[in-house]
Amino acid sequence: MGDYNFDNLTIPTENYDTIICDKNFTENRINIKKLEFREAKEYILKNYNRENILYVVTGSPLFYSAGILIAKKLPQNQVKIINNTSSKSYLLERLSISENEVGVISLHGRTKIDLKEFLKKRYTFILCDKESISRLNRALDGFEQYDIRFTIGYKLGYSDEVIKEVDIYNFDKRKYPLEYPYVLLLKREYQLSDGLREDSEFETERGMITKKYKRQLSLQNLDLKPNHIFWDIGAGSGSCAIEAFARYRCKVTLFEKNPTRIEFIQKNLKKHHVVDASLWTGEAEHLIEYVNETPDRIFVGGGGEKVIARLPYLYERLSEDGVMLINAITLKNLTQMITVLNEAKIEYKVISLSLTTYKGKLDLVEPERQLFQIKIIKQA
Repeated sequence: MGDYNFDNLTIPTENYDTIICDKNFTENRINIKKLEFREAKEYILKNYNRENILYVVTGSPLFYSAGILIAKKLPQNQVKIINNTSSKSYLLERLSISENEVGVISLHGRTKIDLKEFLKKRYTFILCDKESISRLNRALDGFEQYDIRFTIGYKLGYSDEVIKEVDIYNFDKRKYPLEYPYVLLLKREYQLSDGLREDSEFETERGMITKKYKRQLSLQNLDLKPNHIFWDIGAGSGSCAIEAFARYRCKVTLFEKNPTRIEFIQKNLKKHHVVDASLWTGEAEHLIEYVNETPDRIFVGGGGEKVIARLPYLYERLSEDGVMLINAITLKNLTQMITVLNEAKIEYKVISLSLTTYKGKLDLVEPERQLFQIKIIKQA
């Protein structure tokens, strides 16, 4: 922690043949090599058995550090790790927060947010770079200002360090130039839902929602995992995408053309605190060509004949071992889908679901429309 010098080292440095550190360090000696990670790694792996080398990193070498990556590649008897305080421990000590309450992610040099950890616990600690606040602003678009409280740890260990609450939505980069090291601690002020969502929890146009049981069966059939990129085509109310985020922590992208349903989707994403969602408004069969990400899972719940015609293209866009699940509620649509897939020589399986529920004190029968599902797994 602190400035880029050796002032906080707890060991003498005179006995080392070579001292390696980052290019930001201000120390200058004849045996100091200021190297980027790749260069440092190459030098250490080449010379560890003939030189006494000291590799100096900032913070803890056990916490998101290049040091531990190199140490893993060396014989165990050739490595001694001298630990130090991590930026996480340093900040939590000053704020009197238990480590058990805190999840950790890194946005340093990364563009993707680890949704498995992000905002799952009461607090989320984030290692940041100069682009991280802009990235978080995009990911939290639609959140209310009071949903999350942000504390910045700026220039930790420096004489002018700052630990205070900030507003990242109106962040003053003149006051905190982001070229200097900083971290963020997020405190979630809303409660996470601990169960399956009822249909009544979604604002929707009448009938334009995948009902609860079919929604859960569909998502289970997609074999979802945390951080999967999930496309919901013909999203309707957005209920499937929202459950994919809330239950499985997927990154969701929704496609919808109906203005009324788009408005409902926006309200539902906000109500259910969906992080890093993308909503594409318009004809999905055209929009899919402009989305740069590679989907791991695609759910086709609507879109009509024009989307059906693009099923081979959607299959091409899938990642290796990706899954596409297509819902059809009429034999006509099912026949069209199968015809398109057969012509493209795409293997698939068809599943038929008939579901009857019972409502009220009298257990009145409430049959739902039969649902056909086509499941496709992309083969390498």
